[in-house]
Amino acid sequence: QVQLVESGGGLVQAGGSLRLSCAASGRTFSTYTMGWFRQAPGKEREFVARISWSGSRTYYADSVKGRFTISRDNAKNTVFLQMGNLKPEDTAVYYCACSRTAYTVVADTPIGFGSWGQGTQVTVSS
Repeated sequence: QVQLVESGGGLVQAGGSLRLSCAASGRTFSTYTMGWFRQAPGKEREFVARISWSGSRTYYADSVKGRFTISRDNAKNTVFLQMGNLKPEDTAVYYCACSRTAYTVVADTPIGFGSWGQGTQVTVSS
């Protein structure tokens, strides 16, 4: 089982930036796809971004494409989400997730991810 701990959330004005971090432990981090999801009040959890185990491939939801960047540092067992040009509709709890199995290409849905962090709140004011 992998443990994931997110950090970096907070309150920011529209147009601002935040960088989320997710520290992982308990598995060979470099062999797993990592993802970021978010959940706003009253809404389902939605895909934001994912990155392959090597970091060579990244995928984004259309709503964040061009504004968010996912990256990872396998030497430090950490995945990042750099968020720019933030909008009030980006307000949500953001979750880091790890794929269920190693060396697996997963879809942009929660079902392929077996471990989750506790979440970090991001609030964007208008």
